Amino acid sequence: MSEKVLLVDDDEKLRKLLKEYLEGYGFQVFALEDGSSALTTIRADSPDVVILDVMLPGKNGLEVLKEIRGESTIPVLMLTAKGEDADRIVGLELGADDYLPKPFNPRELLARIKAILRRMDFDGRRGLTGEDIQLKAGGIVLNKARQTVLIGEKEVDLSTTEFKILKVLMERPNRVLTRDQLMDLAQGKDFMAFDRSIDVHISKLRLKLEADPKTPKHIKTIWGTGYMFVETQ
Repeated sequence: MSEKVLLVDDDEKLRKLLKEYLEGYGFQVFALEDGSSALTTIRADSPDVVILDVMLPGKNGLEVLKEIRGESTIPVLMLTAKGEDADRIVGLELGADDYLPKPFNPRELLARIKAILRRMDFDGRRGLTGEDIQLKAGGIVLNKARQTVLIGEKEVDLSTTEFKILKVLMERPNRVLTRDQLMDLAQGKDFMAFDRSIDVHISKLRLKLEADPKTPKHIKTIWGTGYMFVETQ
């Protein structure tokens, strides 16, 4: 079965070019000129990945992304104007999986789509519905679609990087991950420049999640190796 791509861009010429190009590589492509029906199409056709332009008529791409993340973990690649760092950063904070500045080579878009789908398969995120969207362990409830974390009834305010690191750890309970593995899985190689220190993020997570950060029960340090989320608490 061919993988499905939802392409949302108001540039008719670009839509036609990308649709033909991706279909030539076996993808089934749904193309929309604006974001008004993006969520409806996702619900009806269950695409594997969304290509979403930031500059759209009516609702802009960032608003559409926020709507999508309200109920879905589907991977979203944002198309941004060249040099618009603010759009790229806000997109990542809202839950975009990758970005690509215009103009771009269709071959690079294809490569990024394939990379996203490989990560989705590795993370086990494809086809998540219902209960699969939530991770629950040790009194912590992480919602992947809404990007929220609850401890009991209290919502914990995490940065985007802290959320992604916690998600990676909770998806792999009782498994030791190195610092490099954590950052690669949480942020991706393109975003490594935004990180200063994995240890700093872990320390902040412990302050927010652990009853006693000095003797953490959830996020354990494995000396000389990395970190592990302990599920049985």
